[in-house]
Amino acid sequence: MFYNQYVANAGNKDGQTRWANQLTWEIARHSIGEELVVYPLLESELGEQGHRMAEHDREDHQFVKDRLKLIESLGVGSTSFNASLKEVMDHLAEHIITEENQDFPLLEEKLGLDRSRKVAKSFARTKNFVPTRSHPGAPAKPPFETLAGLLAAPIDKLKDAFSKFPSDAETEHIEQVAASKN
Repeated sequence: MFYNQYVANAGNKDGQTRWANQLTWEIARHSIGEELVVYPLLESELGEQGHRMAEHDREDHQFVKDRLKLIESLGVGSTSFNASLKEVMDHLAEHIITEENQDFPLLEEKLGLDRSRKVAKSFARTKNFVPTRSHPGAPAKPPFETLAGLLAAPIDKLKDAFSKFPSDAETEHIEQVAASKN
């Protein structure tokens, strides 16, 4: 949804910058939240199969983190930026399909509905405290990821304060439209 807004603002550097920032901010928070909350559960609840799934998902995240770090150095709207961002989105599309069709159903079956809801709330809370930018060199597993995140998050949030983002009304509208389609 945010990527579509980025694409829709082609030729509008300010608009593309805002939507690219929003998109990368959301991807970073979501990825780290999964690594801290969901992947340890995959490993603890599903044993060796869960460990393999979590490792595969961490590899997917590393690919995305590497590309997001790369695009920080590219000009928003440039051919290189657009190609790298599309590569991220294409990779994420495959990653999401695997998680939603394989990983999460198995985990939810093991957790049960009540515990699954608690995990979802924990995931949402965790996203409020994690870094908001890509740190591909940081550890991808707790407890070291947690420590690295606690150190990086304040610096990221300071950078965010000086970055352009879409207005809250714009992002809420896009999220409502996406939710109505589901």
